[in-house]
Parts: sequence; C-alpha cells; structure tokens
Amino acid sequence: MKPAPADVDQVELVIPCLNEESALPALLADVPGSWAVIVVDNGSSDNTADVARLAGATVVHEGRPGYGAAVDRGLRAATRDIVVVLDGDGSIRPRDLAGLVELVAGGSAELACGARRPVTSSAWPAHARLGNRILAATLSLALGLDLHDIAPVRVARRTALLELAVADRRFGYPLETLLRARVADWRITELPIPYHPRNGGRSKVTGSIRGTLRALRDFTGVLVANRELLWRRTR
Repeated sequence: MKPAPADVDQVELVIPCLNEESALPALLADVPGSWAVIVVDNGSSDNTADVARLAGATVVHEGRPGYGAAVDRGLRAATRDIVVVLDGDGSIRPRDLAGLVELVAGGSAELACGARRPVTSSAWPAHARLGNRILAATLSLALGLDLHDIAPVRVARRTALLELAVADRRFGYPLETLLRARVADWRITELPIPYHPRNGGRSKVTGSIRGTLRALRDFTGVLVANRELLWRRTR
C-alpha cells in the first residue's frame, strides 16, 4: 500500500461491492497505508469477499440488495472519524483522493465530492455521461450549487454523515446525500478526479442503457420523496 498524505490517520475507506473480485486487487494495492478499509459484500456470487480479505480489508456483508444499503452498512461498521466512500470497480483510484480528504480533515468542507474526468472516451459511455449531466444541472439549479457530477466518491465525517439520515437504499443514495447535506447547510466542495475504465466486468449503472435508466429512476424517486426538503431550501 502507498504512503499516506499527512493528517489522514483517521481515514476509513468504505467500498460497496457486488462481484468485483477482478478489480479489487489493484484498487486495494493503491490505498494509502494508514487508511483502514471496509469492503461491503452486497451479495456477490464470485470471490469478492475472499479477495478483499487476502488484501487486508475488513469484510462485512449486507443482505439487502442496493448500493445505498451497502454504503449504509459500511458506514455503520466503520470506526474512524473520516470516511471515503468509493466504488469497487477500480475506475477511481484511492491515491487520487488525497485532496478530497484534506478538504474535510482541514475543515474547509463538510462534504468533499469527486467529479469524474474520463481519461479515455471509453471510461464513461455517452448515455451515462448525458444522464449525469442532466441530473447535476437539475440539482445545481434546485440547490444553488455548482455541480458537475452526482458525487460518485464522497468524503465526510462519519458521524455527521450518518446523522443526515439518508433513507434511499438504491442508486439514489449519492443524490440524497447531496440534497440533505445542502439542506443542513454543509459546505460542499467538488474536485475533478481522474476516471479510468473499470477493471473487468460491467458497471451496474453505466454499463448499459438499462442500468442508467434504473439509476435515473432511483434519482427521480429521491427528488420526489424529498420535494418538501427541496421546497424549504428554495423558498
């Protein structure tokens, strides 16, 4: 594991996973040495859990299907002050997240988010990029934020993040996190993060039009379910 940047000894990386055995070895080898790692196995049918354990990660299991369910389980299993939530597909590398961690550790932001910047055209399919752009623009308008992505990687204080009481247990979890953080008057900062092609397998969201539409459905559900919060914020 790589050396850690200064002042990040209380960082825990939470990785929700579903069938990511091929991506995890390289991803976990890139984690700063002082970080703790929790891999949440969300019902994998491959060797995700065994691969994670062999690489030194703590593995917990979440039987409820859904990205939000896995993230919530990981946050509750974590014990360190600052948590980094990152997908397990290897498309975003932990070594590129030091700037986000430093924003939270240094008190410049309560929520630091990564905005994907594809390193190749194949890293982020056009249909997924368009859907994300529309959602980011809609949320920016509703909340008065300058967003370019729906927070695929997020850094925050663990206790404060749990206190937001994010309810979505599917793909709408990142969107609801942004919404509730904004309503709570958190300082939200976004930094560009290199976005690589995933290591093996196919993305549950961007890997197909169907997956993207399913995520859009969940995002819409979050906006509808939280319309009262949005109204309070914009009144």
